Amino acid sequence: MAKNLLLEYSEQLACEIAKLCNEHKIDSNTVYQIKKSSSSVFANISEAQYPQSLADMLSKFEIARKECMETESWLKLIFSFGSINEEAFKKYRNLCGRIRRMLTSSCITIENKMKQG
Repeated sequence: MAKNLLLEYSEQLACEIAKLCNEHKIDSNTVYQIKKSSSSVFANISEAQYPQSLADMLSKFEIARKECMETESWLKLIFSFGSINEEAFKKYRNLCGRIRRMLTSSCITIENKMKQG
């Protein structure tokens, strides 16, 4: 159940970041980078749904977590540029935070399963 919610949140993030980029004046490099990182969160979580092993699932979740942090960094930069307002910044930053916490929890669970054998 948590995996499905995680997948849903990550899809929401990728879609909403793409919309945000279309609706606001943001330079093309930043648009490329934030779309790439946010869609990578979704792609890696999607791939983790059918892992080759627990180690593969862990790797996908760890990559997704890093990409989520990168997305947050781009959001902060866009906000600092004045391209988005504080409300939009906080909305998407909070969504990233929710996804990261879920990924961290999932990584801990997987690591514990791997230690048990």
